[in-house]
Amino acid sequence: MHALAAGVGEISRFPGVDELLTQFDTLVEQYPELAASRRIGTSRLGEPIPGITVGTGPRQHLIVGGVHPNEPVGGLSAFHLARLLCENSQLRDDLDASWTFVPCIDPDGMRLNEGWFADPADRIRYFASFYRPAPEEQVEWSFPFAYKTCYFDAVLPETAAFMRLIDSLEPDLLVSLHNSELGGAYYYLSRPAGDLADRLRSVAGQVGLALHVGEPEAPWLEEIAPAVFNETTSQDAYEYLESVGEDPRTHIAGASSADYTRRYGTLCMVAEAPQWTHPDADDETPSGRTYADVLRSTGAELSALAELIVPALQRAEPLLKVDSPYLRASRKFVPMMGQDGAMWLQRAQAQDPDRIATVAEVFSCADTVRMFRLRFGGMLLRALAVEVDAGIAPVELRRLHAELAAHYADWEAEARRAVAVPVPLHRLAGLQVGSILHSAAVLALGDHSTDNAERAD
Repeated sequence: MHALAAGVGEISRFPGVDELLTQFDTLVEQYPELAASRRIGTSRLGEPIPGITVGTGPRQHLIVGGVHPNEPVGGLSAFHLARLLCENSQLRDDLDASWTFVPCIDPDGMRLNEGWFADPADRIRYFASFYRPAPEEQVEWSFPFAYKTCYFDAVLPETAAFMRLIDSLEPDLLVSLHNSELGGAYYYLSRPAGDLADRLRSVAGQVGLALHVGEPEAPWLEEIAPAVFNETTSQDAYEYLESVGEDPRTHIAGASSADYTRRYGTLCMVAEAPQWTHPDADDETPSGRTYADVLRSTGAELSALAELIVPALQRAEPLLKVDSPYLRASRKFVPMMGQDGAMWLQRAQAQDPDRIATVAEVFSCADTVRMFRLRFGGMLLRALAVEVDAGIAPVELRRLHAELAAHYADWEAEARRAVAVPVPLHRLAGLQVGSILHSAAVLALGDHSTDNAERAD
């Protein structure tokens, strides 16, 4: 498996949606006896969404790309794995499964990110063309959810297609293909599965990636092994947010695909592949700063970001005419910056005042601030630019756009000084391909920690 993970060839750029789908179409044409394509759904803007099946084994493995449209590594990984399975009969026999690939479950959102695909090494260009949907418009987080005060049933057409596919396959393995921005590799598992956690950690070393040792994505995550976390759920997020005095409804939309597949006893695995790295990202030496101080500083900077962009959005709202995806996302994410800042400050108060932060923790906290400035300040800037560029913005909106653009330029300059190092794309695809193959191999060897014969009702 390690050799197959390391065998992904050089890749210079990410394919756009059309090119990615053409690659899969060509594969089906080349291997008509092994691969078949069918339409599984339709995007909100009317684009057919295909699913490609390879193999005829008894286990069902579902691999889904494009679940977050700013995360295109999964398209590379899915295509390489599908081609590998078509070319390698021994691998198909050993894993003994039917594989279903969805190259891109959110083509509409992915197209809004294509502006940086040709030059994926440039992180500044990435942010300049970045799009992340509002939570209720994310395919991965818009499955039905009802818990305490939260209720969500506004299922997207793409999510409905995803649900139908899960219900028809009752998959043994679901891999939702994500990638992270900067740091080391890390993983999520929905349940224990033999020695899979150790196998996953070894894949990162095999393809030349460090493991993530900085701050986790969310404070409620449970680490089950270094850089391997329990798959988070919306219920987990709700309980944590409620415990710190936040209204969970401001952060949570629906449930995830992993939540939905629990009824089938599915093993869910996520391999987060970082597009960039930095020498400090895996440095576990003491930083000389207390961990509480690092959290406090991060909270203060996020609060300062909110004090800038929340009023900017409020000033813009009565002037805006176009309900763009950037504006819908800004309406959700911009207010979260103040709430996130408050949570970081609250976490700082609960820490051991003598605990020293590692260099990696200091770096990952600082990069969280950089990322949020450029992500959410940038999307708000593009929401204004939609109307400025179209020539329909009144003078006050043009002035507001110019003010925000000046702040954004400062944030870009600060991010450049951090000198993020791009990770070769073949390593990122290799990490995900190897992780998927090891997950399938553990199931083929007979992991019975949750036997499909004992699936929940």
